[in-house]
Amino acid sequence: MSNVTLNVQGMSCGHCVNSVEGAVNNLGAKAKVDLPTGSVSIEYDEDKVTLVAIREAIEDQGYDVV
Repeated sequence: MSNVTLNVQGMSCGHCVNSVEGAVNNLGAKAKVDLPTGSVSIEYDEDKVTLVAIREAIEDQGYDVV
């Protein structure tokens, strides 16, 4: 398992948290949003999902991974 923390811009409420965590979790990874810092901690299996796919899933929800 790998762990990464991404900085995500545009999150401001509980709906944002649910959108980002849901998108990442649907890939088979485990996400935890820290709304005050604008970060997302992700645990994922590199054999099952790529970091690129995780970033795209977040961006598809309308947020910017920086």
